[in-house]
Amino acid sequence: MDRREFLQRAGVGAVALTLPAMPGFFRDVPMGVVVHSYGTRWNSKIESQKYPGFTNAIELIKHCREIGAGGVQTVVKDWSADFARKVRDEREKAGLYLEGSIGLPKKDEQVAAFEQEVIHAKEAGAQVLRTVCSSGRRYESYHSRDEWQALRKNAVTSLQLAEPVLRKHKVKLAVENHKDWRAPELVELIKPLQSEWLGVTLDFGNSIALLENPMEVVETLAPYVFTTHVKDMGVQEYPDGFLLSEVPLGSGILELPKIIAICKKHNPAVTFNLEMITRDPLEVPCRKDEYWATFEGISKTDMERTLQMVRQHAAKPGLPRFSQLPPEDRLAAEENNILACLSYSNNKLGLR
Repeated sequence: MDRREFLQRAGVGAVALTLPAMPGFFRDVPMGVVVHSYGTRWNSKIESQKYPGFTNAIELIKHCREIGAGGVQTVVKDWSADFARKVRDEREKAGLYLEGSIGLPKKDEQVAAFEQEVIHAKEAGAQVLRTVCSSGRRYESYHSRDEWQALRKNAVTSLQLAEPVLRKHKVKLAVENHKDWRAPELVELIKPLQSEWLGVTLDFGNSIALLENPMEVVETLAPYVFTTHVKDMGVQEYPDGFLLSEVPLGSGILELPKIIAICKKHNPAVTFNLEMITRDPLEVPCRKDEYWATFEGISKTDMERTLQMVRQHAAKPGLPRFSQLPPEDRLAAEENNILACLSYSNNKLGLR
């Protein structure tokens, strides 16, 4: 397909081909942008005049200001105190909010380094930090119930180590449903710690990969929500299960206005951060026995319900693919998807 057809099939053609050729054409859009939305451009080695790679948080903040985003959620790692102050200055100049993405301490001797990252993030202006407890997707990274139980035990230890640091510095930590925890499991992880500084990064679409109903996930996790990863999802069946893709907001299967209203009801200060990942569809092989290795007490009726939903809402003519595109076109598709999502947020979701 040619580039115009590709952009149309990606769901962004109409917007992307009519965007004004100037920065800042979106105004007062408080939806932020997650650094992972720029998976191709972040630390990119692609030589591009139009889409130069971002090498640090300051460059990302500058760009997000230009496209009219309201904030940035970015990785906080190996920052110096001086760099944290520079990030703060740039953030204040841009008028954006900042959230950090941070790793957890796994043992006592890592707590000091964790605390230093919390200090740097707070110095830069972050009051909320997003984190994950797992190294990858549950059905790909863990192959037995024993492995999964070990992860859960380690996650509890990590949060117990982190909580006193968060309390000391008055910074909130939000654990993401990262294609690892089903929603009730995530509640069981954080609720017993009974800390006002521990909550949830609610990803709108991840849990479909764990055969959960998206609205049930929202209803379960919203009482604990500090921040969000906003996305819309496209689906399509394949022999081993189904394919799952982030797609431009409004072109997928999620009830975005309803989800946003529920989040605001439970936390009026919740932030909405776009995570529009431009990539080939992910395979969710729920028909294979290996997929079920870590699940206990979960009925396969969840699979049938999910597959029925996939058939009912299958993307037509199919989900877009990006890996075969020339590098410059991959960068263009990524940027156009993000711009289309910010436009939808501004015009359709009332986030202004």
